[in-house]
Amino acid sequence: MKKERINIALIGHPDIIYEGISNLLHRQSERYFLYRIDDIEELDILTVKAEINIVVLNPENIINRVNQMRKFRNSHPAIYFIALLYSLTDNRLLNEFDSSISITDTSDVLRNKIDHSQNNKKELSRSKLSDRENDILIQLVGGLSNKEIADKLNISIHTVISHRKNISEKTGIKSLPGLTIYAISNKLIPLSEK
Repeated sequence: MKKERINIALIGHPDIIYEGISNLLHRQSERYFLYRIDDIEELDILTVKAEINIVVLNPENIINRVNQMRKFRNSHPAIYFIALLYSLTDNRLLNEFDSSISITDTSDVLRNKIDHSQNNKKELSRSKLSDRENDILIQLVGGLSNKEIADKLNISIHTVISHRKNISEKTGIKSLPGLTIYAISNKLIPLSEK
């Protein structure tokens, strides 16, 4: 049985890192296909050309671009982001990623993280919330009522109620504490806010 191809975008890594990852992955299987781009801004263009499954990025490259990365992730929820750690990294930056690997990890660790990422993303993408549902969920766990959410987002209260129903159906969660945990675990709100 042939395993499906995994498209991986490596962003902003030096030649030695790119070649190392490429060789480690191709030594075991031809199902890994690597794309190399210089900057996170090129990721939008690449996703038009290819169905990217994984992005491997040095967290230091997003220090001043966290909002840009969040926006991209919201519009491409099926892409799994792995931080490639060269040195100690601020935990706030690491929270923007789904997983991390170190340049000192073995090839088995690298392959396991990549393969594991695909299994996790398939499960998560089945019931992913829309951008508007995420907006409503953020306001909801922030303590706003249906009317306050409607006023803040300039939509009708009936639309808010409809979205809340969809959120509960997609997540399987009906309680506010449960939705708060969901929002934190899916990085919609930082842990420090709640």
